[in-house]
Amino acid sequence: MSNSGGASSRGASPPARLGVFAMALGMAFILSGCYSGDLPEGIVQPPPVLESFEITSDGHPLTVWARVPAEPEHVVLLLHGRTWSILPDFDLGTRGEPSLMEFLASEGVAVYGLDARGYGATPRDESGWLEPDRMALDVRSVLTWLRGRHSEAAAPVVMGWSYGSAIGHLAAQRWPELVSGVSLYGYFKDPATEFPVSASSDEPPRSPTTREGALSDFITPGSIDSTDIERFVQAALESDPVRVDIRNSHQLNAISPDSLGVPTQILQGELDPIAPTQVQARLFQSLGTAHKEWVVLPGCDHAAHLERCKERFESALLRFVEEVG
Repeated sequence: MSNSGGASSRGASPPARLGVFAMALGMAFILSGCYSGDLPEGIVQPPPVLESFEITSDGHPLTVWARVPAEPEHVVLLLHGRTWSILPDFDLGTRGEPSLMEFLASEGVAVYGLDARGYGATPRDESGWLEPDRMALDVRSVLTWLRGRHSEAAAPVVMGWSYGSAIGHLAAQRWPELVSGVSLYGYFKDPATEFPVSASSDEPPRSPTTREGALSDFITPGSIDSTDIERFVQAALESDPVRVDIRNSHQLNAISPDSLGVPTQILQGELDPIAPTQVQARLFQSLGTAHKEWVVLPGCDHAAHLERCKERFESALLRFVEEVG
């Protein structure tokens, strides 16, 4: 069984790889963590300071990153993809603008992101492997902790990207009482196919991550500035120098779209080959909830939230969170 233990908070100043957005707004604002007075004309209120929390799930420590406004109106839990952890995925600003976490927090959303086992600041467990069922149980632990931390708010909305979208689906399907809704972004699991059962080595390979791997999500020429790509590559390799080893992917065969009864949003980059339109169509048609929407982001691909349609992505996600959260 998974359980959520007490959490400890660790203040975390945004590393250089997260960009200069927060730092350029003035140390006085950052040190205070919030500001309730009127700001001079032309000055933007800084986002809430980046924090990290450590909670336990079945005795294992998990790192949860957060940006939490003074009086949050909604709660969101972000789940990263297969290769990279929370900070490079969701707390890296591009196009000279705030990161996704900074944006949501500036709109009154308490935004949290889980580094899964072996990713970012969360260590691997003794097995050295990560499995879908284990990751889903860890998500349940974090959601349970968030319900206690934000008892006055509605249950969190879960937004998962790529591999995280499948885990978010699995968690929302199994424990719908812990979420207000789920946003599935870059969803790769075709409802019409199943993963084969395959044996895994007892010793995880722990292969180094590569620059080529960090570049692989940027597919469409011109969809993102080359400077921002380079910043992402550097941040990704710094946060996740060793590739996490995942086994027993056949556990994702338990995903059943018609068993997903919570409000559901699908976010798809128009040109995303990892989440093609035919897969999104089968998913949308099979969903068990009538409260569903499918948002296509034109001209973008698998990293739409970092690309030129970043604003459309953020607006769509925020609207969904405000509607169901």
